[in-house]
Amino acid sequence: MLRQSEKTVLFIPALGKGRKMAKVLVIGGAGYIGSHVVKALLEKGHQAAVYDNLSTGQKVNLFEQAEFIEGDILDSGLLFDTLRNGFDAVVHLAAKKAVGESMEKPNKYSINNIQGSLNILMAMAECGVRHIVFSSSAAVYGMPEYLPVDEAHPLNPINYYGFTKLEIEKFMDWYDRLKDMRYVALRYFNAVGYDSEGKIRGKEKNPQNLLPIIMETAAGVRDGMSVFGSDYDTRDGTCIRDYIHVSDLASAHVLAIEKLIEGMPSAVLNLGTGEGTSVKEMIDAAEKVTGKKLNVTYAGRRAGDPATLIASSEKARNLLGWKPQITDIEEIIRTTWNLEH
Repeated sequence: MLRQSEKTVLFIPALGKGRKMAKVLVIGGAGYIGSHVVKALLEKGHQAAVYDNLSTGQKVNLFEQAEFIEGDILDSGLLFDTLRNGFDAVVHLAAKKAVGESMEKPNKYSINNIQGSLNILMAMAECGVRHIVFSSSAAVYGMPEYLPVDEAHPLNPINYYGFTKLEIEKFMDWYDRLKDMRYVALRYFNAVGYDSEGKIRGKEKNPQNLLPIIMETAAGVRDGMSVFGSDYDTRDGTCIRDYIHVSDLASAHVLAIEKLIEGMPSAVLNLGTGEGTSVKEMIDAAEKVTGKKLNVTYAGRRAGDPATLIASSEKARNLLGWKPQITDIEEIIRTTWNLEH
């Protein structure tokens, strides 16, 4: 266990009358998205524990109120020993997620993402834990056939990472049928930003997404950055993506857990804003927020990059009562830039 001084302490409000407190195991809870989920759970009065192998998660992202178990999802024995302690639900965020690496090292992704997830489901079934919220991805859709992309869109992943996410969704569907284990699979679009209160300080390790790369360039950690493709059929020639603030993602996880415990059937839900921002617009906004001129090089397109990818999240709004709160790109960038100072 960590010393108290190594953890962040939150003020936790009392539960409202009639609300049921859930005991939730957040697997991958020391990571970028996971730590925001833990914070959101605690602030809503739920009890959270973190299970993380710290391969990408960081101790600085842990909270005093959340028990920490250092463990791997490939350790089925430890998963069982942990889950038999009376948990109401699991949030599963432990996955390898580098798209390019997944195409080069499919065995690594099969073992971690697929076998590790099966270990979680089997331990849950043995321990009587009947609710799971899973971190899925828009990568299950592949190249968009229409926009905005809704949950009825054909599922045709074009990388192995996306394939593993889709397979886990299928496994959860079978466990729902066979073991009465209800789930919500949350298909993220582009997660960005950081806790605006500054409670979460651990920056993502080895980032591969656009905004962290922009921030590292602005901070001088990188000499420059490349933009892949400037001739797309978009308003400025660069790719357009749907950027969703991580705190809004976190709130959706909490709502999903609460709805499952209340009896909501299993569901698959997109999480996005429904609005698109181009790569160039993101760079321009970052230069405005940081006051730095970025060293940007324009290169050729990358294989498999759609010109535009925007989500329809109406289903999440209808089923969860969820709505993103932080949608201004400059505000999103500011929450990330604050980590550099």
